[in-house]
Amino acid sequence: MSDPIREKFAAFTERTGQIPDAELDAFWAALPPATVDGMIGDWRGGEFVTGHKMNGLLEKARWFGKSFRSATDVQPLVCLDDDGNKFSNIKLGKGEASLWSEEFRGEVVATMVYDGQPTHDHFKKVDDDTVMGIMNGKGVLDDGRYFYFYLQRV
Repeated sequence: MSDPIREKFAAFTERTGQIPDAELDAFWAALPPATVDGMIGDWRGGEFVTGHKMNGLLEKARWFGKSFRSATDVQPLVCLDDDGNKFSNIKLGKGEASLWSEEFRGEVVATMVYDGQPTHDHFKKVDDDTVMGIMNGKGVLDDGRYFYFYLQRV
C-alpha cells in the first residue's frame, strides 16, 4: 500500500534542483507534530535545498545529525572528524541544546532550543523514524525565510 506522505518526502529528498519554500510549507502543514518523547534517539540529518543562505554550510562542517539523549541532553550538531568518528561540535553550535514543546505556526511541536544561540529547530513527523525540521531564529532567517531540513532515526 502506498503512503503519499512518504512518497512526497522521498521526492523532496531526491530532487536535484531547488525546492520552493511554499512547497515545503505545504508539506509541513500536512504533517502531525513531533513530540519530545518521540525525538529521543540518534538521528542522521539532511537538508532541503531552497537557496537559503545556510544551504551547504552543514555539509562543509561534516554534519552527521543530532543526538537526543533526553529532553535536557541534546547534541544538536553531531559532526564527523577526519577519521569518520562522531563528535558533538559544541564550537559550531555554541554549546548544546534541550528539547521543549513549543508553539510554532499555531501548533505545539517538539522544538530543540540551542543553549548558546537564539535558534529553535521545530519538528513534525513524516513517520516514526523521520521528521522534518524548520530552523528558526535570529541569524538563521534569510530575508524572512526559514532553513528546512530532515532527520532520519539511526
